[in-house]
Amino acid sequence: MTITQNELESRLWDAANALRGPVDPADFKTYVFPMLFWKWISDTWVYEHDSAFDEYGDDLDDEIEADFHRFELPKGTLWSEVTEKVTNLGAEIAKTFQRIEMANPRSLAGVFGDASWGNQERIPESALLGLIRAFNKITLDPSTVSHDLLGAGYEYLLKNFADESGKKAGEFFTPREVVNLLVGILQPEPGESVYDPSCGSGGMLVAMINQLRESGKDHRALKAYGQEINLTTASIARMNLFLHEIEDFDIKRGDTLRAPAFKDTTGAVRRFDVVIANPPFSLANWGADRWTSDPRAICGVPPAKNGDYAFVQHMVSSMQAESGRVGVVMPHGVLFRGGAEAKIRQGLIEQDSLEAVVGLPPNLFYSTSIPACLLIFRDKKPAKRKKHVLFIDGSARFIKGKNQNLMSKEDVSVLIEAYKTGNDPDGANVRLVPFEEIEQNGFDLNIGRYINVAAEEAADLGAVLVAYADARQHRMDTEAEMFKRLAAAGIDLSVFGASDE
Repeated sequence: MTITQNELESRLWDAANALRGPVDPADFKTYVFPMLFWKWISDTWVYEHDSAFDEYGDDLDDEIEADFHRFELPKGTLWSEVTEKVTNLGAEIAKTFQRIEMANPRSLAGVFGDASWGNQERIPESALLGLIRAFNKITLDPSTVSHDLLGAGYEYLLKNFADESGKKAGEFFTPREVVNLLVGILQPEPGESVYDPSCGSGGMLVAMINQLRESGKDHRALKAYGQEINLTTASIARMNLFLHEIEDFDIKRGDTLRAPAFKDTTGAVRRFDVVIANPPFSLANWGADRWTSDPRAICGVPPAKNGDYAFVQHMVSSMQAESGRVGVVMPHGVLFRGGAEAKIRQGLIEQDSLEAVVGLPPNLFYSTSIPACLLIFRDKKPAKRKKHVLFIDGSARFIKGKNQNLMSKEDVSVLIEAYKTGNDPDGANVRLVPFEEIEQNGFDLNIGRYINVAAEEAADLGAVLVAYADARQHRMDTEAEMFKRLAAAGIDLSVFGASDE
């Protein structure tokens, strides 16, 4: 008997609520997702075993049966074999996860994360038993729950966990309307490679897959790659992709800026058709000391206390020639900040890889209320957009929410259409700005310099930023003229210690 999406979501949330009280809601994902994944592969293994027996009967042997299974589950690791044990249940579960990972080293090594299952202060046995009882009410084999349905259930849990986690959610969850906007702009195609250097729970990679599936294209031909610094979150991303029926993917754990995991045979960063990310904003301790000789610093080394342009340059360096395109979520500061960032920004504009700047509504994200923007890069821009940058103001395209603002499907569609056509379809201010005008503005990309910003909150911020940038430039010009005159008078300028950084 199949299950409906509402029934599945209700039962999954019941499972999560079994932990409420002794377990912090921010930690629900640490325990619920590994148990969900184990229940799925266990129920599926039993289904596959029954299918094999139905076909071969008494002639079935281990060698024949192995062809029916996607994953190997050693004897004693099935859900039903472990969850009925009455002593040291948490420790038994941890041991089971290790055995399953060891039996599937190429596909499942480390997939269950590093939760302390045997630590009853973290997860009391009563909470663990409640979680098991809730999952016992759901059968997760292919005859009951399709991959599409299970993937949607996983996404439902991620969204609910993000709502429960508050600002901590920014570490693993990007609002789906922002993801869908980026994916709609970048337009992945079957057979292409897609890469997220700060992939969190894998939501952007999954959205790429979903778009292909919904458009009737072969989503299984997409090759997905990601890197994530947090072990638990990287594990959640891998489970997410497995549950969405993706065969060709590789999620690696590690620090993308200090140690990029994907390299080509020459040791350079590997290149991909589509590069997409919502990296942590304005990361302070990002490893600037290693970038002075890093080939990814294509336009300069970002400030030691702000890694925004380190992520941007890493992504642009990872963009495939000809077909490559990049979409990245950034704070508005990258559009106007001075010093080293201004030089990098100028370099990226001069090399003509920046295609578009899209202003987003305020208060969309869990981790911050400040408005953000999308930067779109393309290795080979359309002829009409060469030596131009497309500016799109989407600041007014939102629905006011209790904690975060929301974008409707229509809002997202309008902005995608504005990007594709370069026109104003419905309340999205759009303008294709020539290089010369940007150069005259000192390579400042503040959206308010080029088009009217609609949303009041964003408009106020835009006006302040433009005024700040103008005042700062005026100060710099005045200082430059002063130092010029002092130098002409023979005064040693080193005593002033002047710097524009």
